[in-house]
This record gives sequence, C-alpha cells and structure tokens, in this order.
Amino acid sequence: MTKTLLLATMALALGTFAFRFAGPLLRSRIRISPRTVRLLEIASVVLLTALAVTTLMPSGGSQFGWALPAGVVVAAALAWRRAPLLVVILSAAVVTAGLRAFGVH
Repeated sequence: MTKTLLLATMALALGTFAFRFAGPLLRSRIRISPRTVRLLEIASVVLLTALAVTTLMPSGGSQFGWALPAGVVVAAALAWRRAPLLVVILSAAVVTAGLRAFGVH
C-alpha cells in the first residue's frame, strides 16, 4: 500500500507540475477573448465565495449557532477595511471563541 500511495502522490505531483507549466508555455499560442477572461475572473470569485459559505455552514447534526457567522462577519469587515491578514484571522477567532465562551453557539 505504501508503494501505491507513493506512486499516486508522484503521479499527482507530476500532473500538477505539467498542468501549471502548460499555462505559460501555451499562453502565446492561444487567444482568449477579453469577455472570457472577465467571466473566468468572476467565476473564481463565485467559487471561492461558495467554498467560504459551505465551510461556514455546520455539517452533521450540530445546530446552527451565531458564534461562527459572527466571527466571519468580523473577519469580512476587517478584510474590507484592508486590515492585515493576521489581525483579521485573530479577531475572527477571538470573537468566535468569546461568544462560545459566553454560551452562544
């Protein structure tokens, strides 16, 4: 099993490298319209937002609480105001942990 896992990891690493290397290599050969570029930029934002929202929602049998969304709102507000990333992360963690400490789940 270890050999299979190692070979799979190496294959994934080589595939990832080849995929990333193909972008700069083919950039001059393929023309993409400005509209397509704009749509891809919008799609990346939509996908990241969907990932953030699905991560925010509780899974399993846990009840939905307000501590986690409150931390996310604090993080979003600080990020909007262009606070440093460390400040954003620590503030969101402190707000979430603080609310949970006071019994808000």
